[in-house]
Amino acid sequence: MPVPVYGTFSQEALDREYSPSSLSPGFRDVLRRQARYSARLRSVLPCETDVAYGPDPCERLDFFPAPGAAGGSRGRGPVHVFVHGGHWQESSKEESAYAALAVTRAGASFVAVGYGLAPVFSMEQMVAQVARALCWVREHARELGSRPDAVYASGSSAGAHLIAAALSSAPAVSGAQRPEVAGVCLMSGVYDLRPVRLSYVNRAVGLDDAAVLAHSPVEHLPLRTPRVILARGDRETGEYARQHQEFADALKRCGRRRVRNLVVAGRDHFALPGDLCVPGTALGAAVLAQMGLG
Repeated sequence: MPVPVYGTFSQEALDREYSPSSLSPGFRDVLRRQARYSARLRSVLPCETDVAYGPDPCERLDFFPAPGAAGGSRGRGPVHVFVHGGHWQESSKEESAYAALAVTRAGASFVAVGYGLAPVFSMEQMVAQVARALCWVREHARELGSRPDAVYASGSSAGAHLIAAALSSAPAVSGAQRPEVAGVCLMSGVYDLRPVRLSYVNRAVGLDDAAVLAHSPVEHLPLRTPRVILARGDRETGEYARQHQEFADALKRCGRRRVRNLVVAGRDHFALPGDLCVPGTALGAAVLAQMGLG
């Protein structure tokens, strides 16, 4: 009989729960399509690449202005910041610009954030980098054709966690300020790091007990934003579904009433972010409405 390592989960079962690809046999094809589309958009849309938001060479972002938010006729529409996933150890901003066309067509500017990855960077450093990126966008919002009170953010998987951790009520880390944004969309995130520390994911991430407590957003509520969309596909593992629901419940208990809990039919962990700001999709409609672009 396998020995439980977390709740009733054996090591093998826990590792499977924190492996979203176990329910997404075509996930590599999805990721390749998103990467190719990101490269295509970077070549055909107006874009400022590798803009520094912090001192480390990995602290760079790519900016896609909305129509009318470039050149001499700056608008004042929203700006939407996206933080990619990848279990804190994979992917990049270059592969994560696939929502740029839908976002800019809707009238918002789009930002893809790069950050350092494990095992070279610690969880504290990653949280601090995402916090710096959000602060930078807010501080430079007018230069980007937006306003400080019209900065929105979304993230998928590890990106959802990093945004929630950056916006949490925990003390600031690594010299980064605590940002504030107008609204967030957190997709398929992990908000309690205790089971992650006990899973195979931690071989690269290197969490200890102190890091788990410091960077689990569920332990540091409320978030520094008035509007939250929590989204996941209906094809997620039980642990991802549990984390999603328990975080939604925790947000409501702490008085954050403007929480949209969205479970999207027919979507899995990897396909869901492709709906970001796409009209006619449940996720796209929710995010556009949050930004006042519905």
